[in-house]
Amino acid sequence: MAFVRGAAVALIASGLMLSACSSVPFIGKSGDSRPATNAQQAGIGVNAYLWRATLDTLSFMPLLNADPWGGVVNYDWYVNPQTPNERFKATVFILDTRLRADALNVSITKQVKNAAGEWTAAPVAAQTETDLENAILTKARQLNLANGG
Repeated sequence: MAFVRGAAVALIASGLMLSACSSVPFIGKSGDSRPATNAQQAGIGVNAYLWRATLDTLSFMPLLNADPWGGVVNYDWYVNPQTPNERFKATVFILDTRLRADALNVSITKQVKNAAGEWTAAPVAAQTETDLENAILTKARQLNLANGG
């Protein structure tokens, strides 16, 4: 009988010791209260606010492909119905997990239709890329503020 009682006590004691190794916090005990980083919240390799803002800001363009871990968003050719003789293509690079102006790079390609009906490369105004970057950054900041940031 003493052996059974000793074994039961040892079993209960070992169970209590192993339960201390659990990753689940005790009831009433607060765990790590630090907020997850933006990249951890979205489960992607880049800043989630810049990512979402890019997709929202350029949603009028057809999405070609998007790599959330590499931070590259490629858009296919977009023709504005008001100017059918020119078209634009965009690539956005998100370079960091932090919400910063230097974490974003927008590249625009422009083509115009010549007299023969062929698309030829045309220069893009330097301000166009800057304006798109600013629009994406503004949207990202708004998303961050709306999320309590």
